[in-house]
Amino acid sequence: MSMSFHRRAGLTIALCFMMASVAPAQDVQSDEVEIGEIPEDLDEVSRQLDNPLTGLWSLTLENKAFLREGKAAKDREFGNTLSFQPGLPIPLGANNEYVLISRPVFTLVTNPVIDPTQKDGVDGRTTGFGDLQMLTLVGPNKKDGLVWGVGSTMKFPTASDDDVGADKYQIGPALMLFSLRRPWIVGALVQNWFSVAGKGNAKSTARTDLQYVIRYSLPNAWSIGMGPTLSIDWKAGNDDKVTLPVGLGITKTIRVGSMPVKLRAEAHYSVIRPDTFGNEWTFIFRIAPVIPSPFAK
Repeated sequence: MSMSFHRRAGLTIALCFMMASVAPAQDVQSDEVEIGEIPEDLDEVSRQLDNPLTGLWSLTLENKAFLREGKAAKDREFGNTLSFQPGLPIPLGANNEYVLISRPVFTLVTNPVIDPTQKDGVDGRTTGFGDLQMLTLVGPNKKDGLVWGVGSTMKFPTASDDDVGADKYQIGPALMLFSLRRPWIVGALVQNWFSVAGKGNAKSTARTDLQYVIRYSLPNAWSIGMGPTLSIDWKAGNDDKVTLPVGLGITKTIRVGSMPVKLRAEAHYSVIRPDTFGNEWTFIFRIAPVIPSPFAK
């Protein structure tokens, strides 16, 4: 890799937050909204669901299919992660000034098993339940303008197999900053984990994920854009630390009966990825039904 790791990571993080601060602003409103109140306008439902600290309740099902390559494997290898992510925010404060959301992520993971003793470097694939992840954020109850949130992120060693989990308890801070404007939504969600306990023979972990989001709203509840995740494995060698994808996708929010449902398809290509073995392509499909909140008036 031609550019030093620290320079690449610093430039990427700086660029993401610069874009969040200069996004075009139109028709900005900063009024607080009722937690869980489902808008009639599907365009507004779509916009609110792009906010990690949204007050809407949703049950997100997401599938990520990966094509992976590197020196460790002779050919490209397939991987897949199916996740269920319920988002059930609750109001805080006398007048619902703040939102608290705890979003668990349950995963079913398929990974190739890297084995240098094999001729092609791979000894089949393993499928099993991955580690449970929990993101907790608190921040102002807003649907427009500059929105921030702070909290924690955790991973629990619940994986059914060593090849689909880290065997470590991991914890760290989480921070989000989004510019929710019309027609642009730009922002970043940063999570950082350090291992604090777990199996003694399991490798310690230190990892940062920065999801950067750029989306442009179109008429009739359509939007285009991307939401890839820059990943930094601080324990890996310099040639294997960084995965930086870019991509493009399309989103449509529809109504099934009376229930809004957000659909998204997106593809990412990793312009920087680990030399040994890492994601080259990622294909994402997401469906997010919006359900009534008991806190809605």
